[in-house]
Amino acid sequence: MQALTPRNPFRISRGPRVAAALVAGALALTLAGCGSDDPLANGAPQAPLPEGNGSVATSTLSGHFAGAGASTQENSMAAWIATFQDGNPDVTISYDPSGSGAGRTQFLAGGVLWAGSDAALNEDEIQTSLGRCGPEGAIDLPVYISAIAVAFNLDGIDTLNLNAENIAKIFTGQITNWNDPAIAADNPGVDLPNLAITPVHRSDSSGTTLNFVDYLYAKAPSIWTWTPAGTWPTEGGASAAGTTGVVNVVNQTAGAITYADLGAVGANLGVAAIQVGDTWQVPTAEGAAIAIEVSPSRPGRHEHDMSVDIDRLTEADGAYPLVLVSYVVVCLHYENEMEGNFIREFVTFLASDQAQQLSAQVADSAPITPTLRDQVLESVNAITVGNN
Repeated sequence: MQALTPRNPFRISRGPRVAAALVAGALALTLAGCGSDDPLANGAPQAPLPEGNGSVATSTLSGHFAGAGASTQENSMAAWIATFQDGNPDVTISYDPSGSGAGRTQFLAGGVLWAGSDAALNEDEIQTSLGRCGPEGAIDLPVYISAIAVAFNLDGIDTLNLNAENIAKIFTGQITNWNDPAIAADNPGVDLPNLAITPVHRSDSSGTTLNFVDYLYAKAPSIWTWTPAGTWPTEGGASAAGTTGVVNVVNQTAGAITYADLGAVGANLGVAAIQVGDTWQVPTAEGAAIAIEVSPSRPGRHEHDMSVDIDRLTEADGAYPLVLVSYVVVCLHYENEMEGNFIREFVTFLASDQAQQLSAQVADSAPITPTLRDQVLESVNAITVGNN
């Protein structure tokens, strides 16, 4: 199957402040006009959006500010942008959900002010950021935590137990049919169809891919032997660009299976429970948050960098370790004062309780903890602008 091309970036421009209850409708219309899914149509409650506590303060900001990157952040970013612009009517923000790798590339080349990324900067990218940002370089700040769902299209089956070994065998072509004895052994009483499996992977450079294969590499190393990377390493199966791309292919293909941000899966597909210790865990925001809470920070990074070294082998009660942390990648110094001040205010908003609850509503993400929020704000306060 041919890889699908990424969708166009959305641009949201709002006028004067409107009531919070109207923002949800505006978001739905805006995203529908851009060919995107309604972020409130994925099972999230369609109540009025959470009121802020001064998180979006009217400011003197003005101009157009662009970011690019992770498609997992697309629905949340649309809501965040609309809400931020609601309090800053002279600001227009665009975000191109072109994928984590493309976003980091654009950011490091100076094409956008920030990148959204489901993978932290690697060592080579950190070195490149010195030329883009100055001697302090760039940092990763977590603003979005979500479970990665293993989603499938099997008529009448809403969930299956799939351990890491079987998932790895499916995506390497060693298990090719849904009624394979290895799958049946973990799913007693389930009438598995005699149907070919079509694994669907991302065709673009993707932080979701990196996190998915990192999980397989840690949990099933004898089967998944490729070093984790954001590009898919094997032949076979089908592919599509972006989170929505792979989900669309699975929705249209009986027997297909993919990996995708939980909030993008929707109600029509089944999701797998993965094995954590002696239990089976379905993907939830709560399980994702627990997995991150028990994971250490990545060693050897800048003091204001907040990248996480996810513990894929955790057996903590309730944890779902097939999880991603999505970051905003920003400079620690911006020469242009308006751009730097925008980044400081925008990222402060993204870390706020208002923005995190909004993301939970539209994308089923897990709000960052108060401790993590305080650490993000400390890093944001370290960003300098102009001649400072």
